[in-house]
Amino acid sequence: MHILIAPNAFKNSLDAAKVAEAIDKGLHQSKLSCTTTCFPVGDGGDGTAGLLIDHLGGQLIQAIVENPLKRKITSSFGWIEKEKTAIIELAAASGLRLLKPDEYDPLITTTQGTGELIIEALNKGATKIILCIGGSATVDGGTGILKALGIKFFDAEGNELNDLPASLSSLAEIDITGLDKRIANTEIVILCDVENPLLGSNGAAAVFGPQKGASGEGVELLEKGLTKLREVVLNKTGKDMAVIKNGGAAGGVAASLHTLIHARLVNGIDYFLEAAGFVKELKKADMVITGEGSIDEQTLQGKGPFGVAKRAKEFSLPVIAFAGRLAITPDQSSQQYFDRLISINENTDDLEAAMKNAYPNLEKAAEQLGDLL
Repeated sequence: MHILIAPNAFKNSLDAAKVAEAIDKGLHQSKLSCTTTCFPVGDGGDGTAGLLIDHLGGQLIQAIVENPLKRKITSSFGWIEKEKTAIIELAAASGLRLLKPDEYDPLITTTQGTGELIIEALNKGATKIILCIGGSATVDGGTGILKALGIKFFDAEGNELNDLPASLSSLAEIDITGLDKRIANTEIVILCDVENPLLGSNGAAAVFGPQKGASGEGVELLEKGLTKLREVVLNKTGKDMAVIKNGGAAGGVAASLHTLIHARLVNGIDYFLEAAGFVKELKKADMVITGEGSIDEQTLQGKGPFGVAKRAKEFSLPVIAFAGRLAITPDQSSQQYFDRLISINENTDDLEAAMKNAYPNLEKAAEQLGDLL
């Protein structure tokens, strides 16, 4: 039996490669006679760019950019010379992982550093940029990226707004004449891992603001700013950022880059699997094992394990998924894709312990599965 191990990361616990390693180790400690291939996946979330760079044989290029609080840091992006393609992870310049928890404040944090990485990629001669936007510390509507690319934002008196996104509700005019001319000849693809719109109760500020440190009042201010951005952009371009599926991803980065610099928004896992050659590995497999930290209703909206399972079912392969937390009832919609859902934790009440012990718990669960098989 040949088993393809293709998990997503267990967020804030293990990256996808470590998850695959633990499952692989457990299977080979079991009584099951099998061969395995590890194929860790990413759906646009934090860590996706690194996996893509590995799968595509890219190299890392270092660059000095600003972090979300405008401190200079050494960051990097992936470079594939043959295709003149850059792979950029927003979280590598503008991510929560670059800040201490007491520094989280989406009224201050900016995506400027990600824009600086894009400029570095253009300087290298990029004709295509793949942007993975999960894990951001920001809800700035992508204004930091756009400023780095040469777009300017003004209030009604003609003063340039420099303390975005806090001052975004004062926006009256956008000047795109300074936009870097090279953008027009560059294909920009954004891998989205969520489907939230820009505005409203399911939008960028309401859903992601609190995760990034916003208070109730802060969420209201962010929503007000994004609403004003949508209004000004609509007047300027005739395009409505509020109706874009995935528009709220990375605090509105997806909506603004799609509208103002014609970035193409794609489902993260589908794009990843296609680019990384997943089908080639599926053709050799007798079974697929996937998983992520929490398998819930959002998983079935297009997250990593769903994308893996959907592809596997096209080849009529059995699919088993491991999760730290199972928040989904086995019903027709989930059973259509997952033959078995397995929680690796006996006690899910102690989240801290579950996250700390994710590796040994995965290993043990995989060994038990191997024995059953």
